[in-house]
Amino acid sequence: MNSYDRYTAVLQGRPVDFLPRTPILMQYAAEYIGEDYAGFASDFRVLVDANLACAAEFGMDQVSCISDPYRETQGFGACVEYIKTGPPISTHPLKENKDFNTLATPDPMAAERMLDRVNAARSFKRKCKGNYSILGWIEGPAAEAADLRDVSEFLLDLAMDELYACDLMDICLETGIAFARAQVAAGADTIGIGDAIASQVSPDMYERLIQPREKTLVQSIKNMGAYVKLHICGNITHLLQGIADLGVDILDVDHMVDMQTARQAVGTEVALAGNLDPVSGILQGVPEMIQTYVRKTYDSVGNPFIVNAGCEIPSATPPENLKALCEPVPYIRD
Repeated sequence: MNSYDRYTAVLQGRPVDFLPRTPILMQYAAEYIGEDYAGFASDFRVLVDANLACAAEFGMDQVSCISDPYRETQGFGACVEYIKTGPPISTHPLKENKDFNTLATPDPMAAERMLDRVNAARSFKRKCKGNYSILGWIEGPAAEAADLRDVSEFLLDLAMDELYACDLMDICLETGIAFARAQVAAGADTIGIGDAIASQVSPDMYERLIQPREKTLVQSIKNMGAYVKLHICGNITHLLQGIADLGVDILDVDHMVDMQTARQAVGTEVALAGNLDPVSGILQGVPEMIQTYVRKTYDSVGNPFIVNAGCEIPSATPPENLKALCEPVPYIRD
C-alpha cells in the first residue's frame, strides 16, 4: 500500500496497514535540504524538493504546498518581504483604507505568489506519480480578511461593523474558491483551509459570521472532487459545535484541545489529526515519549485518525524526534 492509498483509505473508512503521517513542515523542510525560508516561500522548486526529501527520509504520506499565509494577500496587492530565518511578512492593503476598490483582483494563474503555489501542486503531481497525497492550501475567509485589514482592525470590524466584515469575507471567500480550484486542477487531492483568527472569536460570532462562509468554502472544494482539511491554530474547543457542521474530512487539532472532546463533537466521519505540542512534545521531547503519546491518543479517539503534531514542526527539532512521530502505528480495526 503506497502513501496515497493509505491516506485516502483512512478518509474513506477502509482499513490500512498503519496510520498515515502528515506532519506540517515548512522551515524544517527548507533547512533539511540546506535552503532557507525565503527560498522555500518564494520558489516552488525549493518547496517541492524539500517536501519530497523529508517524505522519503521520515516516512510521510503527504507532501504539502503550504509555506505562509500571504499568497492570496499578495494577489490582492500587498507587498511581501521574504525573510531567510522565518516566514514572510506582509503589508495589509486595507489597514488604513477600508475601500474595497483599492484592492487588486487576485488571479491564481497570474498573481505571482498564487501561481507559485499552483506550480508547486503541478510539480508534485508530476514527480509523485500517485505515490503521495498532495496538500494544497488556502486561507479561510476570516483569516484572509484579517491579512488584508490586519488582525486588530478585523476583530474590531467583527464587533463594530458586521456588514463590512461580512462583505470583506465574501470577497475573500470567492478568491479562496478560485485558488482552491486552480490547485486541484494542478494536482492537489486535498485542500487545507487555514482560518486561525477564528479561534479568537466567540461561538456566537463564529456561527453567525464565519462558519457559514467556511461551510460554503468546504462544500465548494468537495464539489471539485478534493478532500478538505481545516486548520485553526489555538484552542477551538468553544467552536467545535459549529465546526462539526462544516463537513470537513480532516480536522487538525492543536495541543490546547482535548482530543476526546473533539471526537465527541465531530463524530466518526471526520479524521482527527494531532495533537502533540510541537514545542514541549516534539522539539523538546524524546522519541519514546512521542511514540507513546501518539499511540495513547489513537487508542482514546479511535478511527479515523491521522498522525500529526498540533501545528508546524519547529525547525530545530531533532531528526530522531520527527522519525519517532512518523514511526508506523498499526491500524486498529473497529
